[in-house]
Amino acid sequence: MVKLNKIYTRTGDDGTTGLVDGSRVAKSAALMSAIGDVDEANSMIGFAIRALDDADMAAQLTRIQNDLFDLGADLATPAADGGEPFAPGEMALRIIASQIARLEEEIDAMNAAIPPLSSFILPGGSEGAARLHLARTAARRAERSAVTASEVQALNPQALAYLNRLSDWLFVACRAANGNGAGDVLWVPGASR
Repeated sequence: MVKLNKIYTRTGDDGTTGLVDGSRVAKSAALMSAIGDVDEANSMIGFAIRALDDADMAAQLTRIQNDLFDLGADLATPAADGGEPFAPGEMALRIIASQIARLEEEIDAMNAAIPPLSSFILPGGSEGAARLHLARTAARRAERSAVTASEVQALNPQALAYLNRLSDWLFVACRAANGNGAGDVLWVPGASR
C-alpha cells in the first residue's frame, strides 16, 4: 500500500523524476509524457463519471480509473533484465491480458444494445457522452504518447493494448450514454459548404 506523508520532496526541482526502480529520468522524456497523458485521461474519466446517471457504467469507469493507476505504475517500472521482462511481481505492477479481455467483454455487452453506425458521429450529445468523448480523445493521446515512448525503450505490450482498447471502450460508452445511439450527433459530410 502506498503511504504519502509529505507531498513535496524537492527531488524533482532539477527537472527529473524518479521511476519505480529508483532511476531518474528527465520530466521532458517521452515516457513521462505518456505517464502524464494517462493521468490526464484518468482525470477526464473522473470528470465524465460526475455527469452519468448510469451507476453500472460509473462503476466500470471507476474500475478503469484504478487500472489506469496500475498502467501508470507499469510504465514507470523499467523492463526486467532477462526472463520475462514484463512479468508482474512484488515490485512490478503490470497490466495483464485479463484486464484487456474485461474491456472487450464490456464493449461487446454495451454494443449489443446499440444499432450499427450509419455515419461517423460528432463528439457531443448528452453531457455525459460529451465528457466521455473528452476522455476518449485523452486516451488516444495517451496511447500515441506511449507508442512514442516505446520507440525509445521497451514497454509492456499489454499496457499499449489496454490503451488502444480503452479508447474503443470509451467510444462505445459515448454511444451508450447517448441513449444507445439515439442521441448521437451524426456527421453530415459537406453540410456546411
